[in-house]
Amino acid sequence: MQIEHISLYHIKMELVSPFKTSMGVEYDEEHIIVKVESEGITGWGESVAEATPFYSYETVTTAWHILKDFLIPDIIGKNLQNISDAIAIWEKVRGHRMAKAGLEAALWDLFAKSKNLSLSKYLGGTREKIDVGVSIGIQSDENELINKVENYLGEGYKRIKIKIAPGEDIQYIKSLRREFPDILLQVDANSAYNLSNLNLFKEMDNYSLLLIEQPLAYDDIYEHSKLQKEIKTPICLDESIHSLADTKAAIDLNSCKIINIKPGRVGGFTESKLIHDYCQSKNIPVWHGGMLESGIGRAGNVALASLPNFTLPGDISASKRYYKNDIVDPEFVINSDGTMDVPKLPGIGVNINQKMLDSVTVRKELFK
Repeated sequence: MQIEHISLYHIKMELVSPFKTSMGVEYDEEHIIVKVESEGITGWGESVAEATPFYSYETVTTAWHILKDFLIPDIIGKNLQNISDAIAIWEKVRGHRMAKAGLEAALWDLFAKSKNLSLSKYLGGTREKIDVGVSIGIQSDENELINKVENYLGEGYKRIKIKIAPGEDIQYIKSLRREFPDILLQVDANSAYNLSNLNLFKEMDNYSLLLIEQPLAYDDIYEHSKLQKEIKTPICLDESIHSLADTKAAIDLNSCKIINIKPGRVGGFTESKLIHDYCQSKNIPVWHGGMLESGIGRAGNVALASLPNFTLPGDISASKRYYKNDIVDPEFVINSDGTMDVPKLPGIGVNINQKMLDSVTVRKELFK
């Protein structure tokens, strides 16, 4: 397909409520929306690089630079036979996976539409519905957290994840287990601890957690292997898994029993599928993480999570979980049974609300 035009939109969307993690408090979310046009078809993607370098070294500013000065010039005007063509061209750009993932996602949408296939089917998805969970930021006290969980369970979410940080951890876990002894519960540390906290994690073994997500350093695989040997609760790696190679290392070292896949973190759907397939071959379950995406990125997440080895509920909540108004139509909703429908229309399967997109855009650039 001849790549004719590419547009970048730097968006800033206000969250319905502050989202607190061990990395700080977010009040709004900044991402880059990518629009690719070819032969009368439009593909959409989302780069999940944020305004700050706290989750990843990539930011909206660095991703914009890499997209504008390297990735887009390498494919604009070119005739791509498939997505692999673009990936081969970008191999010389080291890292910058979030920038690559946003543009690659738009190409996946474009090619899926050109073949009149839903993105789910084009990726190899096998489900019409996916199980979804919800991620809850650190709350001011235990009662507030319990109330939040009650509300989300009432909406149908099958799994609850809470963010934790030193001094804001075990007391919340205990309270939730007293109140909700049977729910699927997991915790996410976002790399806030070290091996000196071993006794804390051993105590967590008493509360039937589904998993502990990225407890140690954001770039570590080795020390997680030491921790996993000492505790029963499965460790899930997130921040330290950037590629299939990282996945193989983590599994070989027994650093974790579960892998979180985020397309933005690993460079796109292509690498995500490789990680998914390898984990499936090793009987390692995977689940889909979230980066507070708009409906464009969320649509891609839902499609990817329809692949067969996504066996745990993912962080793919309803649009209203984070935003009063999404930039897609229809917005994503959760069913009463804790599932979310996988779009069946070609590509990402939702329409872009251009008026809403324009209202949250703070910068735009067209390449042709």
